[in-house]
Amino acid sequence: MSQTNLKNFAQSLGADLVGFCQLPTPPLSAFPQLTYAVSIAVKLSDGVLATIDQSPSFAYFQQYRTANALLDQIAFRLGREIEKQGFHALPVAASQSLGKNNPYRGIVAHKTVATLSGLGFVGKSGLFLSTEYGSKIRLATILTDMPLKSELPIIENGCGGCTLCQKACPAGAIYGAIPTTDGERNFDAEKCSKYMKEHFQDVGRGSVCGICIKVCPKNKL
Repeated sequence: MSQTNLKNFAQSLGADLVGFCQLPTPPLSAFPQLTYAVSIAVKLSDGVLATIDQSPSFAYFQQYRTANALLDQIAFRLGREIEKQGFHALPVAASQSLGKNNPYRGIVAHKTVATLSGLGFVGKSGLFLSTEYGSKIRLATILTDMPLKSELPIIENGCGGCTLCQKACPAGAIYGAIPTTDGERNFDAEKCSKYMKEHFQDVGRGSVCGICIKVCPKNKL
């Protein structure tokens, strides 16, 4: 199956963006052959994001979960197609965690894979900002040993001097630093999570916020 066929299949399942790349180092020491990756994105609803004001909305919480479920299904089925071609595939869930000892990191940073695939860049918010849809997306990844080539050039920081997300973040978790491919210097995930759990428990257990997505001018809401 060619990259074009993989992309077409993923889009037929509901993916809005699909990209490919080779990773500089294997994410998993136990599987050193998995050095290639497929990045998958689905767009969030403009109407749902419009319901976010000074706090997250029930509509956004539900869409967040639905988008994750769709991404996981796409990654699962695309991974099966890759395996049918005789290669290994390891789908990485949209919302991932290494557990209690490292709850804010996963097997691989989806935003790093998406950046290396040329789909966009990591903004000052620590969010991935896609060329087509800004930060109005959710991401998933498939790690594989199927040889894949990046089809798009890597995009440099597109935030410029904008600091709207930093000013809007109620947790003060966005530092407005020069973006990196993983966003670690831009954003304090632990600080964000603690604030949501303390202040937004009435909306989906306080697990999502969305304010930084809502204010980003790249979204063109």
